[in-house]
Amino acid sequence: MPISKVEGNTQGLKSSQVKRLERLLARRVPPRDIITPELARQMTELSAEIRRQVGVLISRHGQVECVMVGDAGGIVIPDLKRVRVGQGRFRGLRCLHTQLSGPGLTRDDLNDLALLRLDLMGVISVSDSGLPNWIHAAHLLPATDAVADDRAEPWAYLDKVHPGQLQVDFLDLIENLEAGFARTRRLRDARDLRDRAMLVVVTTGALADAEASMEELVELAESCDLVVVDKLIQRRRELDPKTLLGKGKLQEVIIRSLQHAADVLLFDQDLSPAQVRTIEAATDLKILDRTQLILDIFAQRARSREGKVQVELAQLKYLLPRLAGHGADMSRLAGGIGARGPGETKLEVDRRRARDRIADLEKLITGLRSQRQTRRAQRDRQQLPVVSIVGYTNAGKSTLLNTLTSSEVVAERRMFATLDPTSRRLRLPRDRDIIINDTVGFIRDLPPTLMAAFKATLEEIETSDLLLHLVDIAAPDYERRIAAVEDILAQLELSHLPRQLVFNKADLLPAEDVAALCARHQALAVVAHDRATLPPLLQSIDAWLSSPRNREAGDGAGYPPWKPAGNAGAVVS
Repeated sequence: MPISKVEGNTQGLKSSQVKRLERLLARRVPPRDIITPELARQMTELSAEIRRQVGVLISRHGQVECVMVGDAGGIVIPDLKRVRVGQGRFRGLRCLHTQLSGPGLTRDDLNDLALLRLDLMGVISVSDSGLPNWIHAAHLLPATDAVADDRAEPWAYLDKVHPGQLQVDFLDLIENLEAGFARTRRLRDARDLRDRAMLVVVTTGALADAEASMEELVELAESCDLVVVDKLIQRRRELDPKTLLGKGKLQEVIIRSLQHAADVLLFDQDLSPAQVRTIEAATDLKILDRTQLILDIFAQRARSREGKVQVELAQLKYLLPRLAGHGADMSRLAGGIGARGPGETKLEVDRRRARDRIADLEKLITGLRSQRQTRRAQRDRQQLPVVSIVGYTNAGKSTLLNTLTSSEVVAERRMFATLDPTSRRLRLPRDRDIIINDTVGFIRDLPPTLMAAFKATLEEIETSDLLLHLVDIAAPDYERRIAAVEDILAQLELSHLPRQLVFNKADLLPAEDVAALCARHQALAVVAHDRATLPPLLQSIDAWLSSPRNREAGDGAGYPPWKPAGNAGAVVS
């Protein structure tokens, strides 16, 4: 609902001056005019008299919805949260204010134009006699070839003229601008209901690392069925505690999200609840951080009962500290004699229910852990060695399991395609049977809530005789991924287990490069979907398990636990 009142610095004004300000609320402007000369004159006369800036917010119907009073140097626009704004549309309000001295539109004016998605921002200069000198106005620009260059300004200025000489048809201007912003949305297939996301990475480190993080964030977004419409990387000396990226860059994000018709802002960093509220209030977009995105992907992928329980537990632990309320219905009510309230507030009830549900889920996971221990005991009685495939997400672990065991575990070229761990029996060349496990993929900076929830599942790795660390050798940042997996294994206290590096997707690189990398890292090279490349891997596993001396030496030995059989860099065709 519109504001319709006088806002700002009215302290010290005479009652007659306040009444004259209130009478501005009754003024109407023809919808096709930006402002009338009469209204402009009344504003400048008042401004010259009180020596403060005077501003108005005018609706598209021409109604003055709010009158604002600032000081000699600036003006503050009131909270506009109650004024609804649709996707791809402006706020439906234009702001015009006086200026006692200065060049015209300031950076703060342009920031407000972008952050508040105003129809237009205008400044009226006040002459020494209290009459209007000129008006200078600006509006946002849609995404066209004219602003495709990142260095181009995302707004356009109207000619600086006297208010009586304005020749702009305001309604036509706004309709054309909103049509330009909506044009991007119309390019989207009407049948495609997926959210459109703008991705943001803010870093205090090296730009190359930020670019690698952005590439991974794109993969995560696409795995969650988001359409990536724009990307932004910012390097800062330190992160802004309020908005992460600073007010100026937030302005750019808002404009670009408008130009590209984004529905979601996705940040690579985890955001605090306060940061989410601040950015959400400024943009009117859905705000997601990396942890929320990964949790959502896990929720989509979970198929088993255990997987679903673990995802729900992780989500609740993430959301519990972020439960917050607004308004009187969520305020803490006092109790006791003379101040008895109705009991728990809605916020407190929500938190209590979340804590109760977390406790129930943790008990359920404890029971599921006992069932797994029973199954492991049965395997131990059969004395079958256990080999587990670990690695970064999308490295090809499920594909390798399928090829080795002729299984049909879901394997897709997307992150976290497999969430639930899978065990299969595999026969090695010397007629030895083993259990081979496929595990959930790792990722850098794995959210602590997920780490805690899935620690029970990853306990399957603890009983492994050997870990195959599968690596996508074609990934530009493969060494960074190796380090991320090693870090997670250390956090899970599994670094003591013997491991062998296995480079997958070796067919995507020249053979000589693969051989050099394998020699450097003492790794084996395979193509997970090509059975012909796997015999060296199977022979090496068999040789390792057949040698008690190797197994004793391998415990805690790190890389490699054994000397690979044959040429480590060879890809058998």
